[in-house]
Amino acid sequence: MTIHFFKPAMPASLPTPLSFAVMGAGAVGCFYGGMLARAGVPVTLIGRAVHVQAIRLQGLRLQMQSFDEVVHPHASDQPEALTQADVVLLAVKSTDTEATGAQMRPFLKPGALVLSLQNGVDNADRLRAVLPGVDVAATAVYVAAEMAGPGHLRHHGRGELIIEPGPRSAAVAQALQAASVPTQVSPHVRDVLWTKLVINCTYNGLSAVGQVAYGELMQRAGMDQVQHDLVAECRAVAAADGVTLPEDLEASVRAIAQSMATQMSSTAHDLHKGKPTEIDYLNGHVVRRGDALGVPTPANRMLWAAVKLLERLNTQR
Repeated sequence: MTIHFFKPAMPASLPTPLSFAVMGAGAVGCFYGGMLARAGVPVTLIGRAVHVQAIRLQGLRLQMQSFDEVVHPHASDQPEALTQADVVLLAVKSTDTEATGAQMRPFLKPGALVLSLQNGVDNADRLRAVLPGVDVAATAVYVAAEMAGPGHLRHHGRGELIIEPGPRSAAVAQALQAASVPTQVSPHVRDVLWTKLVINCTYNGLSAVGQVAYGELMQRAGMDQVQHDLVAECRAVAAADGVTLPEDLEASVRAIAQSMATQMSSTAHDLHKGKPTEIDYLNGHVVRRGDALGVPTPANRMLWAAVKLLERLNTQR
């Protein structure tokens, strides 16, 4: 399956601009929120107090591959700031999906659309369970970025979004495209999320265990075969689960080591900071689905268990 990104045609007369909020303004949230703010779109970033304070005082620095600028979006550390948003970009960790959804529920504007910009394949369904009646769209995210300091985003590559179809998905895609974010609405989001899951399963945990960036990781002895085994297991589980993965998946996985060579995984950053990781929703998800479907996943199980062991060691320090 090949995904083509396009810029929708602009209508003769534009409707009232959509207003956005980002719930979980870390690296992913600040990238998309920052790009929207740079384009003049009303956006509020909701995140940790240290980032909020820095953004309020000096703006959000976007240190990109092609420019280095400061933008000045609204910023808050309280979910009440969601109340005026037509679109909410949810960018919290998968471990926090239900709790954050419950925090958001009293403050969502009637008719608001929530986009799940999260790792894993089941966050949108989990959100719908805690946000009954709210329009929730699964969204595949391809961006490499990190918070280099409070209010300072460093971009390492890419930035595409693929949004699940819905009543307002096309309008949201148009707004994002106008902000220079490559965006597509696709009915194949589940397959795309699984494709991204495979990529995450082959890089996140290994980058975390070795505390190395993707380019350096794939130069280490034995990594080619380990990556091959991880992809093969993911492909077998996906097939048993009715998911169609692209034929050239292996080539796409290998290409990440070049296109995001300087990126260390979010799992690596979490371990370095002594924080819980999302490994249960990455390799752990493949292991659980494999167990349920009768597909063996020894490589994914070993990597999942290794990261869980490192998590435990961090908590004992």
